Amino acid sequence: MSGARRFPDGFLWGAATAAYQVEGATDADGRGPSIWDTFSRTPGAVLGGHTGDLGTDHYRRFADDVALMADLGLGAYRFSVAWPRVQPTGRGPANQAGLDFYRRLADTLLAHGIDPVVTLYHWDLPQALEDAGGWPERDTAWRFADYAGLVAGALGDRVALWTTLNEPWCSAYLGYASGEHAPGVQDPARALAAVHTLNLAHGLGARAVRAAAGDAAPVSITLNLQVNRAASAAPADAAAKARLDRVANEVFLGPLLDGAYPEEAVAETAHLTDWSFVRDGDLELVRTRLDALGVNYYTTALVGADGGAAGPAHRAGDATAGQADVQAASPAGATRPPANLVEGVRWRHQPGPRTAMGWVVDPSGLTELLVDLHRRRPGLPLHVTENGAAYPDVVAPDGGVHDTDRVAYLRAHVEAVGAALDAGADVRGYFAWSLLDNFEWAYGYERRFGIVHVDYATMARTVKDSGHWYRRLATTGVLPPVAGAAVAVGAGTGAGAGAGAG
Repeated sequence: MSGARRFPDGFLWGAATAAYQVEGATDADGRGPSIWDTFSRTPGAVLGGHTGDLGTDHYRRFADDVALMADLGLGAYRFSVAWPRVQPTGRGPANQAGLDFYRRLADTLLAHGIDPVVTLYHWDLPQALEDAGGWPERDTAWRFADYAGLVAGALGDRVALWTTLNEPWCSAYLGYASGEHAPGVQDPARALAAVHTLNLAHGLGARAVRAAAGDAAPVSITLNLQVNRAASAAPADAAAKARLDRVANEVFLGPLLDGAYPEEAVAETAHLTDWSFVRDGDLELVRTRLDALGVNYYTTALVGADGGAAGPAHRAGDATAGQADVQAASPAGATRPPANLVEGVRWRHQPGPRTAMGWVVDPSGLTELLVDLHRRRPGLPLHVTENGAAYPDVVAPDGGVHDTDRVAYLRAHVEAVGAALDAGADVRGYFAWSLLDNFEWAYGYERRFGIVHVDYATMARTVKDSGHWYRRLATTGVLPPVAGAAVAVGAGTGAGAGAGAG
């Protein structure tokens, strides 16, 4: 392996999960209901009628799971705190039983030499706050800040990196525009209001964390930025890509990094809202010190002008964005957010190998994204906070899970991170999605992303070949080879109810 890629000393190798996907115990120790408890019980909302009531029973099995992480050589575990476990109604004092669970989890991780990386919000809004208006209601940002302060006060001496929000793109657009995610609302104007409230929540939450845990507490946010590519060199296709980039990416990056929304995005969505939800002083609150930026990446998208001639329209099964949390689009291709929030944009079909979600495998997009972010903000450290693939895993007669496609996917994308490092990007860590097979949001338990297989009947854990491969990477910092593997087309098409992954 003398010629293999070696990553810098101190590069952080981890894996990630989310509370509602793995914890289970949804009625234990005072936890209140979340929007996903409600949404998953809505007929037709989740494939198979599944819910997160059991998850992978991580709430009760966390000690064994941490021992498994240690065996895999992980240096960090990115997990989320369930807001309704800490504040059952999203208001008021902390539920100490809920905080105690996360104290135990963090202490167990530290005892095994694993850094706790905490995400404060991974989509499980307390149902009582949704009843009061949810993310389109600006008061929710202040409720989030109160909650963030409670968690930081309890865990502030234990956490290596705080993440305020995971993928606000999904919370806003899938939750309030397409309705594919909880709370299942279809109102583009409310979705854009939610974008702003989520941005506010980040700024207020970051301040609350530092007030409770000390000004030195490192704070980040995780974004699922789309890597959109124009379908042709035609000016109309380039313009369509630019419009989509603004409403998909710049409505988050602009306020976070520059303290402003793109004027073009405001104008291009004026038929939906007048943006009066942005008040004087809001953007100063949003633009606070950012110690790192989390990047979730799964695929790329091909974008053209609506009605153009640059290839066939988007087919069911194609991914619509550079992240995991987008289901297969309709054949029309321009009917789903955020493309339908601006005029004249259509996703187009991309050739190439696909995962079981129907997403094109394109590691080059990860390099492109990391390098572009570095050039935009050279001093901002980056972490790949999610990256992985769903494939139709089975337990073989020998008891193993031989997920060759996933090994090849992970290796190609880790190599893409290395290429970004070569180009000067300040990438500090990589987190595989996911540690465990789990409740895959609107796909229920049908899609598996884990490097560890979970038998949902017994909750038995089996390390997949990808997990063994990742152990070699995490313990040596050297990119292992893939024996006889090539990234292949997954068996699924990606069509189904709702959206997936982290």
